[in-house]
Amino acid sequence: MSVLNRFGLHGKTAIVTGGARGIGRAVAELAAATGADIAIVDILDKESQATAHEIAQLSGKKVRAWTADLSDPKAAQDVTEAIAGELGDIDVLFNCIGINPNTPMLEVSAEEWSKVINVNVNGQFYISQAVARKMVPRGRGAIVAIGSNSGFIVDRPQPQAHYNTSKAAVHQMIKSMAIELAPYGIRVNAVAPGYVITEMTARGISNPAWLPMWKDMTPIGRFGQPEEIANVMLFLASDASSYMTGSIVLADGGYTCW
Repeated sequence: MSVLNRFGLHGKTAIVTGGARGIGRAVAELAAATGADIAIVDILDKESQATAHEIAQLSGKKVRAWTADLSDPKAAQDVTEAIAGELGDIDVLFNCIGINPNTPMLEVSAEEWSKVINVNVNGQFYISQAVARKMVPRGRGAIVAIGSNSGFIVDRPQPQAHYNTSKAAVHQMIKSMAIELAPYGIRVNAVAPGYVITEMTARGISNPAWLPMWKDMTPIGRFGQPEEIANVMLFLASDASSYMTGSIVLADGGYTCW
C-alpha cells in the first residue's frame, strides 16, 4: 500500500449515519471520493435519496440510502442486515447523527430530554453494536463518531444541558467500546467539533446575542466547514490512524483552549 493510499478507503464499504446533510454528507462525499461504497442511513428519506444519487454521480461508487430511526434498536439491527445484504462486508461506520433543541434546563420536558439522549447516545450505540457484530468475525473494522467540544466544556451562552450531557456520554461510550472491541481488531474513535456551519447551527449563527460570543471564543476566528470535520473523520477511519483507538480528537478552532 502506498503512503497516500493509507489515508483513503479504497475498496471498502462505509455506513454514514446522518448522511443526508451537514457533516454526515461531507463525510459520505469524501469517503466515496477516496474509494468507498457508501450506505447513507438517515431519518430524512427524500434528502437521503437525493444525496446518495448526487454522490454516486460524482464518485462513480455504489451509494445507497436507507431510512431508519436508529433510536430504535430493532431498526438499527434491520438496516445493518439490509446494508450487508446489498453492499457486502461493512468496513467502516461513521456515526454523524445528533440533535440539539437549545431549550433552557428549567423548561426541558421529560420527552425532550429522552429524545436528545435517544438520538445522540442510544442511536449511536445501537447502530455501533449492530455493525460491530458484523465486524467481529472478520477481525477488523473502524467506527468513528461525532462527539462535540460540548462534551468537554459548557458552551456559552446557549442553553443545552441535555445536549452537553449526551456528548459527554458519547465520549465515554467511545472509550468503553474501544476497550471492548480492540481484541477483535476494531478501532473506535471520535471527532469533537466546535462550531461548524450546518443546518443544526444555523439557529445560533443567526442569533445576534450568540454569534459574537461564539466567534470571540474561537481563537482561529471563524466557524468550521463540514468538510474540515470530514477530513478528520476520514483519517480516523483510514489505515493512516492504525495505532489510534479510544481517542476523542478536538477539531474546534481552539475553542476549548481558553
